[in-house]
Amino acid sequence: MACFRSSEQCTSVFMKQGAFAILPLALGAAVYGFAFGLLAAQVGFTWWGVGLMGAAVHAGSSQIVAVEQFATTQTVLGAALAGGALNLRYIGIIASLSDVLAGLSWRAKLLAIHVTGDENWALTMAQRAKSPDIGAAFLLGSGFVMISVWTVSTTAGAVAGAKLPDLERFGLGFAFTAAFIAMARGLWRGRPQFLPWVVAATVTVISTSFGLPKAYAIVLGTLSGLAVTYVLRRPGGAVT
Repeated sequence: MACFRSSEQCTSVFMKQGAFAILPLALGAAVYGFAFGLLAAQVGFTWWGVGLMGAAVHAGSSQIVAVEQFATTQTVLGAALAGGALNLRYIGIIASLSDVLAGLSWRAKLLAIHVTGDENWALTMAQRAKSPDIGAAFLLGSGFVMISVWTVSTTAGAVAGAKLPDLERFGLGFAFTAAFIAMARGLWRGRPQFLPWVVAATVTVISTSFGLPKAYAIVLGTLSGLAVTYVLRRPGGAVT
């Protein structure tokens, strides 16, 4: 969509366009965000702690793994490693945004990077493929909506979880796993990812079966999957 107004007006137009375009995806994120908050409260996290984590980390899959790891081991380092391993993919995501973020100040770039998630990144790149006018404003507009929805939904879930009895009685203990599966499905980009995913899962399972702590097993599995991806994307590899 071309914009023939002033620079400030165009920025506003594209931010609004991004905000409205991301709403269907934001609704889905709100559902598993609420589930995450619910379970995080059940394992001892305060509602304000969950909300602060949602706003500061803004990475659903890594938050789920980190909270679950902390609940079972009570080790901050292990939880941070497990969550950080799942966020290694953002190195590639941010690198792919170099053209989108070109021309922004460092402060604006850091803000854009912080509000970038899988959903608004994928949406921005898809729309940019259709129209080169789509850029940082669209990314920011959609990102602000996503981080707001995620923070509010996780906080609401934590408030509700603190007031409810043991969720296992209602069969809701599966919510962590269900939420993670939902987010993993959203990360699937087709057959080229099949082998790296299988390798990462296999290495993780084998590592835990040999007694390696889950956090380190996740890191090892993630690095194995990234290594396979690198090999496949090299010239002459199976993926181009």
